[in-house]
Amino acid sequence: MSDNQAPVHMWTDGACKGNPGPGGWGVHIEWGAHIKDLWGGDEQTTNNQMELLAVVKGLRALTRPCTVVVHVDSRYVMNGIQDWIHNWKRNGWRTAGRKPVKNAELWQELDAEIARHDVSWQWVKGHAGDPGNERADELANRGVTELNR
Repeated sequence: MSDNQAPVHMWTDGACKGNPGPGGWGVHIEWGAHIKDLWGGDEQTTNNQMELLAVVKGLRALTRPCTVVVHVDSRYVMNGIQDWIHNWKRNGWRTAGRKPVKNAELWQELDAEIARHDVSWQWVKGHAGDPGNERADELANRGVTELNR
């Protein structure tokens, strides 16, 4: 399979030192022989926000529509994107209890990014030896560390 037919594999992770507190996000992208790492952080955030932002930043970094396999270790992201988002959109970004969806802006950004690509989702257990996930975790922690420089 040539590079232009191979799917992009993307591992994403978020980290937070305190919840809320300083946090970081990391993305490890592999496409054929190409590798790209992204990371960043925020002084005051939550772990869930960093998990979502990692996916948004990773998908946004793709310069053209792609077939993407997103590997995440966050049940929040997996449940949200596979189960909850459809009802949230139908309910005007409100929960079944009619309360505003937490992190709605990030969910809306994620929804816009996945519309550009053919995305499939793969849950991976965190800290269990998956090389891509371990790298994304390192990058997310780097995002937090670099806040203090």
